[in-house]
Amino acid sequence: MGSVFDWEVTGMAFRKLVKTAALLGLATGVVMASTGDADAKRVRWKMHSAFGSKIAVIGEGAVNISDTITKASGGDVTLKMFEPGALVPGTQYYDPISSGALDAGFGTPGYHVNKNNAYAFFSAVPFGPGAGEYLAWMRYGGGEEIATEMYGRDQIRYNLCGVIAPESSGWFRNEVKSVDDLRGLKMRFFGLGAKVMEKFGVSTQLLAGGDIYPALELGSIDATEFSMPAIDRDLGFYQIAKHNYFPGWHQQSTLNELLIHKPSYDALDDTQKALIKASCDSNVTYMFTRGEAIQFAAMKFHQEKGVTIHRWSDDMLAKFEAAWNEVIADEIKDNEDSKKIWASLSKFRTDYAIWKDNGYLK
Repeated sequence: MGSVFDWEVTGMAFRKLVKTAALLGLATGVVMASTGDADAKRVRWKMHSAFGSKIAVIGEGAVNISDTITKASGGDVTLKMFEPGALVPGTQYYDPISSGALDAGFGTPGYHVNKNNAYAFFSAVPFGPGAGEYLAWMRYGGGEEIATEMYGRDQIRYNLCGVIAPESSGWFRNEVKSVDDLRGLKMRFFGLGAKVMEKFGVSTQLLAGGDIYPALELGSIDATEFSMPAIDRDLGFYQIAKHNYFPGWHQQSTLNELLIHKPSYDALDDTQKALIKASCDSNVTYMFTRGEAIQFAAMKFHQEKGVTIHRWSDDMLAKFEAAWNEVIADEIKDNEDSKKIWASLSKFRTDYAIWKDNGYLK
């Protein structure tokens, strides 16, 4: 049996041990709570891509935005990319994102014209602005605000997330010597430009990128346009259609989007929202510069494979533009969104011309 002194020392040690244990327990609880809070704030989203990951520029852009957001956030926000068809069909991601069945999607607004024809103006405009002018209108001329409001009606958050420079005007099996050669053709064509082609008797349809080559091969379509030479090369059009036309009057530049289910986006903190915006801004630069750097190599490749590169005559371009003026008059007549967008873009372009005509070499 120990002495009173031994008991006091032992009791003091015990009380100290209890106090230490309590502090450790509190600290552990704080750490666990912090970890729990961090886990609760972490975002794990699935992102559909309208473009296959192996397709130059646009597919690469989808991969890049997924990687950039995930890495820049240190894993706080994970945006896992899925190939076309893995979650939803290639161009059909609007409704799933609206309902919340799909977290996010990367593509271009022109795929949603079945919802509202006005979405086409946020993809590409025939005889429209180049990339710099288009981005300037979107970001500082009111375009982005209109797009955000329109998508928001259906619980979708719009993010401008990519741009590419001019596209090819089309791939044809035979040389096109006049507009008469267009009549009766079945052609894959995108956006507002499709309505121009229809003025010349072309039967147009919108196909996802991966569906175009089989349609050409089977004869379901006679001709097609899709994108820039490097992108078209990846899809193999040169193997069937040996006449490639320029310039891409229908898409002098094309915008890409990252759509997110709006309630999910609204639940993000300010840092996460800023990260997504900064990542999309970075992707705009990546896609534009990447696209500009690789087109000439693709055009050389096509020529080596027996493709003839044509440039539309001034007369043909004038006829396309005259038809476009008829189309736009019809587009804004019965659609208030289209009318609002066109008024905004037209005013900006008129003002921008003061700078463009004086600041740039002709």
